[in-house]
Amino acid sequence: MKKFLLLFVVCLTLHACAQTDKTPEYSRTPANKNPHYSRTETKTLKLSNAEWKKVLSPELYEVSRLAGTERAFTGKYWDTETKGTYYCAACGNKLFESTAKFSSHCGWPSFFKQDNKNSTYEKPDNTLGMERIEVLCARCDGHLGHIFDDGPPPTGKRYCMNSIALDFEPKK
Repeated sequence: MKKFLLLFVVCLTLHACAQTDKTPEYSRTPANKNPHYSRTETKTLKLSNAEWKKVLSPELYEVSRLAGTERAFTGKYWDTETKGTYYCAACGNKLFESTAKFSSHCGWPSFFKQDNKNSTYEKPDNTLGMERIEVLCARCDGHLGHIFDDGPPPTGKRYCMNSIALDFEPKK
C-alpha cells in the first residue's frame, strides 16, 4: 500500500508540474506587470532604458530597447494564420491587422502595411555592415524590425517584425 501511495503522489506531482498555463496567449500580455502597457492610450512614452528594463522581460527588452533580433523561424507568429490584431508588446500600441500579414518565408512575421500611418515610424539602420530601414513603435520608440521593398501588392513593402516585439489578440 505504501508503494502505491508513493507512486500516486509522484504521479500527481508530475502531472501538476506538467500543467500548462490555461490563460489564453493573447491575454498573457506585458500588461500583467507593465504599467505603461495600454491598448487605448495614445500618448507618447518617454522612458529611460532603466525604466523599461524594470517592466519588460529580458527577451523583449533585448529586442525592443536594444534593437536585437530573434532568430529566424523561432518566434511564435512567423507562420500563424490566425485572424486578429497585433500590438506593440512593450506598450500596447496597435500596429498591424492580420489581413495585412503574408507568408514571406523569411522566418519572421511579415506585413505589407501597418494599421495606420502613425502607428510606426522608420529610420536608417546601418548596423552590421548593412543598409536597412528600422521600424519602431510610434508610441514607445521600441524596435520592431525592418522594412524592405520586396513585399506584395498593393504596397510592395515587407514589414519584417520580431514576434517577441508583438502582442496578438485573436479576432473573436
